Amino acid sequence: MKVLEERIREEGLILSDTVLKVDSFLNHQVDTGLALQIGQEFREVFGDLPVTKILTVEASGIQFAMAAGIAYKVPFIYAKKKKAVTLSESVYSAPVHSFTRQEDYRISISQKYLGPDDRVLIIDDFLATGAALVGLADIVEQSGAQLLGVGCVIEKSFQEGRSLLEKRGIAVHALARISSMAPGEVHFIANEEMIKESAGC
Repeated sequence: MKVLEERIREEGLILSDTVLKVDSFLNHQVDTGLALQIGQEFREVFGDLPVTKILTVEASGIQFAMAAGIAYKVPFIYAKKKKAVTLSESVYSAPVHSFTRQEDYRISISQKYLGPDDRVLIIDDFLATGAALVGLADIVEQSGAQLLGVGCVIEKSFQEGRSLLEKRGIAVHALARISSMAPGEVHFIANEEMIKESAGC
């Protein structure tokens, strides 16, 4: 997705060879027009699959799951990282390790909202180590629903997330695939010439 790659080049802040900040337009302050474009792009990528639910994890995946839900005209569900007192019914849950926050937590979803009749598309902002997405896939499996695929806005392809998902037979699509990065430069897999540009604002 060229517009996304350009925004990463222009506004992304690369703190190290593994840490990319895109909080000016994707996951703190959100460019709503771009978010809706991303949802439509996922609709085009995954096509006419019989999606009944979009699934993500709070909080940074919510806007993109909602945008994909709008594009597919289906509900989206977000897994909660802490079980609220209002979530008193039975839940599906899975452990997750956060690479960004360096902490372990459990994600959970009410069993009321996901079941064997559902056909699920998982959408998230980043694919890096794949821990959160594997946790979501585990929840889909627990529910008896069918997982149709995983869509990520940005993939750090030099990390192990994609291989973990593909080993489970899960179709993965990322809109911007980063092959490598360092302060001041970013390389995308889709770009044959591997254009080197400043990234930071």
